Amino acid sequence: MIVFDLRCDSGHAFEGWFDSGEAFDAQFAAGLVRCPTCDTAEVARLPSARVSVTRDRGSAAAPASGSTELAAGLPAELLAKLRDAVRRTENVGRRFPEEARKIHYEEVPHRPIRGEATADEARELADEGVEFSPIPPILTRDEH
Repeated sequence: MIVFDLRCDSGHAFEGWFDSGEAFDAQFAAGLVRCPTCDTAEVARLPSARVSVTRDRGSAAAPASGSTELAAGLPAELLAKLRDAVRRTENVGRRFPEEARKIHYEEVPHRPIRGEATADEARELADEGVEFSPIPPILTRDEH
């Protein structure tokens, strides 16, 4: 996993998480790398000071104590706790904007949810004052 700093032509800065540099290049060429704020595909990769070092995939040894989950740049213990917190949310999928509004307007009891929203839906929710945060894909996958 590699993280790139990106910026759209409107000036919105964000991170992109990819399996590899080649995966970024392929998704970028296909127009799949889009700004989460304005949904434009006019995105540029910025210089980054992040360095990623991978563990030997053939090694059977367990990671050393204090090692980091290099794919996310986070300590493995913290990443596990974050994944656990995400797993305790209800995945409402594409119904996310509808369910988030129901919770915000107290039409249903509060509960932790996650799901999907388009950039337009996310803007509408933000304009209405509905609080939400994007979750990086590394926290929603089961593999480590």
